[in-house]
Amino acid sequence: MSYVDGFVAAVPSSKKQDYLKHSRISSEVFKRHGALKTVENWGDDVPPGEVTSFPQAVHCGDDETVVFSWVVWPSKEVRDAGWAKIMEDPDMSPEANPMPFDGARLIFGGFETILET
Repeated sequence: MSYVDGFVAAVPSSKKQDYLKHSRISSEVFKRHGALKTVENWGDDVPPGEVTSFPQAVHCGDDETVVFSWVVWPSKEVRDAGWAKIMEDPDMSPEANPMPFDGARLIFGGFETILET
C-alpha cells in the first residue's frame, strides 16, 4: 500500500497564484525524489466549527483560504528517503521557492494507507 503526506495551511486569498506557483515547483521536486502524485486543493466550502474545524486548526484569518494537500508515495521507505533529499534540494530553498503563507501554521503528517478503493 502507498504512504501519504497530508498538509493543511491558511494561505492569503490574494496569493492564490503565488501558492499555485510554489505548489508546481514543489510538486516537481517531490516527484523527482520518488513521489507518485501531488494534489493541491483550494478551500471552497470549509465552514468554521464550534469545537474544531480546518479554519480553527490553522488559525485562518478572514483574508485567508484553507488549502488541503497531499503527496502520494509508493511506500514509507521511499517517502523517508525522498524527504531527506527534498530538504537538501536547492529548488526548495526559501530563495528559490518561497512559501506564500505562514509555515508556522502549517499542519502536516504522514499516513499509512489502509484502504484504497
